[in-house]
Amino acid sequence: MVGYFICLTFSSFLSVLFWVISFYLGKRSFLSIEKNSPFECGFDPNLSARLPFSMRFFLLAVLFLIFDVEIVLLMPIPLVMFFSLWDSVVFLSLGFVLVLLVGLFHEWHEGSLNWVY
Repeated sequence: MVGYFICLTFSSFLSVLFWVISFYLGKRSFLSIEKNSPFECGFDPNLSARLPFSMRFFLLAVLFLIFDVEIVLLMPIPLVMFFSLWDSVVFLSLGFVLVLLVGLFHEWHEGSLNWVY
């Protein structure tokens, strides 16, 4: 029990010692207005919040997230194939990719992927 108390005291002392040393030896920076203002996706937070927003940019970002999640869901397929029936995993993964390809072709045909009109 005494050993735990000594370890706790010693680790607390080292933590405070390193904090004090880093506080006094750390580089001081002079803050400016530009450095202190938050940066939110290229929008100026000091302006009005009712600025028009590009829906094409939003749609493209959502499509990117959908296909990013698709890759995460497709990554463990070889491991699943090792532990289960091969043909069922192949049919399920092909069905998954087919649904995503149909969605991609629909977005392409609709013109959502065209950045310029």
